[in-house]
Amino acid sequence: MAHVRKTTHSRKPAARRSARRKTSTRHRVARKSSKHATPKRWSQRVTKESDALDLKQGVFKLTSAKRIAASLMRSAEHSARRRTRAYRSALSMLTFYINRAGKTLPKTQRTRLERAKVELKRAFGKE
Repeated sequence: MAHVRKTTHSRKPAARRSARRKTSTRHRVARKSSKHATPKRWSQRVTKESDALDLKQGVFKLTSAKRIAASLMRSAEHSARRRTRAYRSALSMLTFYINRAGKTLPKTQRTRLERAKVELKRAFGKE
């Protein structure tokens, strides 16, 4: 007598699984986008309307790392809405901006922002 192997859902051929997955993802995305309109540049909105800090406009475009750090420090210390200490809020916002800019951030500006992190540590006495 031949042994009959029971098949389970996870043992379906890869082609069928991927085809089904694509279809369900497509429907899920379509439903999601039709229900909730999300802004295209959510990270831009976060930088402008953050609950942590009220940033000076164009703070990340300043030409000096010291000026960037000083501005972030001032914003963090004067913010009444931040949830943690001023240093952590300022550093988090700077890191957030660097990470969200990703590969589109010019190398010179990235270097300046990384130096601003060091200046921020100095300004808060965290060296």
